[in-house]
Order: sequence, then C-alpha cells, then structure tokens
Amino acid sequence: MIFHLVPLDDWLKAPDRPYAPASLADDGFVHCSPDEETTLAVANAFYRDVRGPLMVLLIDEDALDARVRWEAADPAPPPGCREDTEFPHVYGRINRTAVAGMLEVERDEDGNAVALALWS
Repeated sequence: MIFHLVPLDDWLKAPDRPYAPASLADDGFVHCSPDEETTLAVANAFYRDVRGPLMVLLIDEDALDARVRWEAADPAPPPGCREDTEFPHVYGRINRTAVAGMLEVERDEDGNAVALALWS
C-alpha cells in the first residue's frame, strides 16, 4: 500500500470519476508516501492549515491504472523524514478501484498530525 493525503471534501467532489489532485496538473504526478511515519511528517509539513477532516487514501499500487515511480524528494524530504526516503509518485489519475481503504489523520490540540485512525 502507498499513502496519499487528501482533504475529505476534495476526495468527495467527483465520486464517479478518477481522482486527480492539483499536483497532477502542477507537478505531473500525484504525491504519495511509502508509510505511516512519512505520511504524518508530510501532513505536518504541508497540510497543517487544512480545515476539516484530512484523510489518507490507502492505495493498492498493483491495482492502479497509472504507473508509479519511486523517487527521491526534490529538493529534500520534509522534516521528520529520512534523507534517503523515496516517495511513490503516481503518473496519472487515481482510479477509485485502487483505493483499498481510507484513514483519518488525528491531530493534537496544536494541530500536529500524530496518528492515523480508522475513519468512521
């Protein structure tokens, strides 16, 4: 499984179409993370200002229609990630059939992402 952070409202916008975040148009790929620890670090670095539920899509890499390349962060990984971390980048839309589940990012009183929990 690979992990992708998404505000819940963004995920729910077009449930009948493959998911395509802004990063696909801006960067040419969908940013993903390899594990829970890295996902939490990315949430703290880039998603602290997201209002409402912040979700993590659990994506079955083998079920994706688009290709995945594991690449180093450019210019550097966010704080809390090892320097040698490689990130899965999905070069295309996320077909919803590849999403095996979804977790919610739990935040502490200061807004820090501290854990991933089952979404209810």
